[in-house]
Amino acid sequence: MFAGKGGVGKTTVTAVVARAAARSGQRVLVIELDGKPVLDELLPERDGEHIAVVHLSAPDALEEYLNDHGFRRIAKRLNRTGVIDMVGTAAPGIDDIVVLGKVKQYERSGEYDLIVVDGPAAGHAVTFLTSASGLADAVRGGPIRSQADEVLELLGDPERCMAVLVTLPETTPVNETIETAYALEEDVGIRLGPVVVNGVDVGAELPGVDDVDAALNAADLDEPVVEALRSAAAFRRARREVERQALDRMSDRLPLGRIQLRSLPVAGLTARDIDTLADELTRDDDA
Repeated sequence: MFAGKGGVGKTTVTAVVARAAARSGQRVLVIELDGKPVLDELLPERDGEHIAVVHLSAPDALEEYLNDHGFRRIAKRLNRTGVIDMVGTAAPGIDDIVVLGKVKQYERSGEYDLIVVDGPAAGHAVTFLTSASGLADAVRGGPIRSQADEVLELLGDPERCMAVLVTLPETTPVNETIETAYALEEDVGIRLGPVVVNGVDVGAELPGVDDVDAALNAADLDEPVVEALRSAAAFRRARREVERQALDRMSDRLPLGRIQLRSLPVAGLTARDIDTLADELTRDDDA
């Protein structure tokens, strides 16, 4: 399950990992929880690769749960009128537990080698994953208690489940990643995978200021162009330093592995960009 602060590229990472796994011959299921069709666009069908994308919402999962437990005649009406949303509000954790229960069903089906979940933002990830333990403490018996126990079993089994945090190489996302990692470990007890750092400025070492000035002076460019290029070089040098400091801090605080995805110079990622990043991720694994 991928989790991270909003805007760090969690959906991108989900798509890249799914594509890379499918290329290795695995049967992959991608579960999207936010109701956006982005993953369908980023993961089109490819010959010889098995990727299925499903979208889970709490109301639909709760309606299915009611159907499975003998309330089929009223479940659809409750969902259509918004009553199911009220149930989720009135009984905290119910909506999360039915979604996790559906994830558990997919995992138990045996149809997939890998299930990747584009999970909630970091702030919601802890409450989302602790919903099972909260309901297990509050409910003594019945189907809800059984559901909670089975979800807890899944989350606590390091062979079946792990949380992967996604961040950017910036101070605020890294700080939140550190806090979320400790909270997940202490409150959920879930295995933590390597942290995925998205949007890293990689490449050759940047030239020094004197080297940049010398190259620009020798290029016989107009002064406004020279100043613009000098400012761009200074900005990129400063950004790399910020990235280095943020990642050094994360390494000091989190004894976890790290996977880096480079920043692509595009306004919006496409399926082709996902292919490019999956290629690079696969090459890094082979190395």
